Amino acid sequence: MLKENYSVIGVMSGTSLDGIDLAHITFTKRENWCFKIHASETVAYPKAWFKKLQALTQNTLRELEAIDMDYTAFLSQTIKQFITKHNLVDIDAVCSHGHTALHQPEKGLTYQIGNLEFLSDLLETTVVCDFRTQDVDFGGQGAPLVPIGDELLFSEFDFCINLGGFANVSTRIASERIAFDICPVNIVLNKYVRTLGFNFDDAGKIAESGTLNPRLLEQLNALEFYRQPHPKSLGLEWTEAEVFSVIDKFKLPVNAVLNTVVEHIAIQISQVITTVESPSVLMTGGGVYNSYLLSRIEALSNLKVTIPKPEIIEFKEALIFGLLGVLRMRNEVNCLQSVTGAQRNHSSGKIYKPQNQQVC
Repeated sequence: MLKENYSVIGVMSGTSLDGIDLAHITFTKRENWCFKIHASETVAYPKAWFKKLQALTQNTLRELEAIDMDYTAFLSQTIKQFITKHNLVDIDAVCSHGHTALHQPEKGLTYQIGNLEFLSDLLETTVVCDFRTQDVDFGGQGAPLVPIGDELLFSEFDFCINLGGFANVSTRIASERIAFDICPVNIVLNKYVRTLGFNFDDAGKIAESGTLNPRLLEQLNALEFYRQPHPKSLGLEWTEAEVFSVIDKFKLPVNAVLNTVVEHIAIQISQVITTVESPSVLMTGGGVYNSYLLSRIEALSNLKVTIPKPEIIEFKEALIFGLLGVLRMRNEVNCLQSVTGAQRNHSSGKIYKPQNQQVC
């Protein structure tokens, strides 16, 4: 008989490299799924790990496998410290996304480091992880995975948009949930603001001080990805080849780059939102704190977005990967064909038990 209550730790590391998001959540299944976040925090990456993760695409597969071993051990230490700090006991599972090293679904390839089986041994608890691989094996994009959480936990909104390393959107058309990556966000903004010595552009003040460059904006908006139908997803490799290369040719001041990129993001997001009249929009992710970006999205789409409480803004992805893990343990669908383009809906992810016993 299936349980009604689950106590899990959701773990997420995104492409913006803000750090490792951890959340202790209880999920309860009655008529619908309910949740409560009891503790949450983001653990910033040490400088050495930040540099290593920033350069993942420059490594060979063999080098990535070695990094994977080290990262899995590092991740276990971070999770253990979270468990100790918050005195957590009787955890049903740690549900972890890992950190994306390669994402080329068109080649049948996706690789998240930190999903190795010995993570369960190090933590001495059940681990549910590696959620993307099976979907790619089934012909899907392996992304985005968060929309199942939007469907089960936030269905009152017409659109759920996350402003993380990339902007992605989840919505319902007719009877189907669809979702896709819209455009890069913090993966670009943070790269250029770091050249000024800052980790991020506080409230978008630097971007707001810059002058928009129409030619750069035109070239960014003309990228082929934006004309492709969904399902579709983005990765660091694409950003390096298609976005950074375009921006760097212009040799603009940083504030002009930021201003132009913000306008580009706002245009791409507004074009998605305005497909529905008077939509309700839930906006989450670190980009929500960029008030200049939000003001440009609202101006171009003529709407007021809903900003939830901080724990949802910052930890929605960790929350939903916790839910993905629970659904996987129940052998229930956590990956939607309508979202990823896979051959069918399926229950994705690997379940590891301590003492190297893989049960699924």
